[in-house]
Amino acid sequence: MRRREFITLVGGGAAAWPLAARAQQGDRIRRVGMLLAFTENDPDMRARISAFRQRFTDLGWTDGRNVRIDYRFSGSDIERLRANAKELLALAPDIMFAHSNPGLAALRQENRTVPTVFVQVADPVGSGFIQSLARPGGVTTGFTNFEPAMGSKWVEILKEIAPGVTRAAVLMHDETAANVAMFRAAEAAGPAFGMTVTVAGVRDAAGIEQAIGAFAREPNGGLIALPHVVTAGHRELIARLAIEHRLPSVGAFGFMATSGGLISYGIDVVDLFRRSASYVDRILKGEKPADLPVQAPTKYELVINLKTAKALGLDVPTTVLARADEVIE
Repeated sequence: MRRREFITLVGGGAAAWPLAARAQQGDRIRRVGMLLAFTENDPDMRARISAFRQRFTDLGWTDGRNVRIDYRFSGSDIERLRANAKELLALAPDIMFAHSNPGLAALRQENRTVPTVFVQVADPVGSGFIQSLARPGGVTTGFTNFEPAMGSKWVEILKEIAPGVTRAAVLMHDETAANVAMFRAAEAAGPAFGMTVTVAGVRDAAGIEQAIGAFAREPNGGLIALPHVVTAGHRELIARLAIEHRLPSVGAFGFMATSGGLISYGIDVVDLFRRSASYVDRILKGEKPADLPVQAPTKYELVINLKTAKALGLDVPTTVLARADEVIE
């Protein structure tokens, strides 16, 4: 992958660094490996990396002077994630940065000795990545996004914005433990909202098309896209199919709604990436991952796409609009 082109693209490199932040001549350049489960040209990933780099800059690290950052982008391809994890580890990094549940799982399959900061990982305890949020243990810590109980919240939001929905298909990666736990929470919550919740396991674009097409054969349906690199990577496809089949949809990240989905409720992912730079900094300066508690999100956002609501023939309740952090018109 073209590291120089990417760094230029996201605004890397600052000329006016404080002298104290620069590595002295002869100092060893530290190495950071970043395993990312999006494509290199994805605008949302560019924004996240830009936020990380800016905060890392503020903390005194200059790529090419006192640190080298190696990026590997995998899209939603799980096998490519595993290959990229091997490739990054072969570079002997001082620390690894792992994005998403599949990314962290791929990294841990290859090595459990390199200090690792994760970001956007759901239910890290239930997934077996750490011992506890307060005391993660081992060499891994980071920033989580959702606990399993969020599955019930997405059911509630779907019913609130589309009261006529009585059936919901949960698009999920059924080999990801956190997705399974979220589905169970959604399934359990369904009856309270007059909804039958079923699973739709997906692993690629073809699987998404097949699952949505089959589900749409019966009326009064809606979709819940669980947080995963497969659903995120194919968010525009999911949004297009949902509109074609007249299925109200809810996603876990703002970019699901900005890509054409009806509504999203979830975390500010850019903020997580920005905050994660501080943990990479602290570990490079000698702190142990086991002593750094896993951090939870501090910002949640409700995004509504009124264009999509109109295409679906839905009148969004004013109570929902009043709570929205962003409305796409």
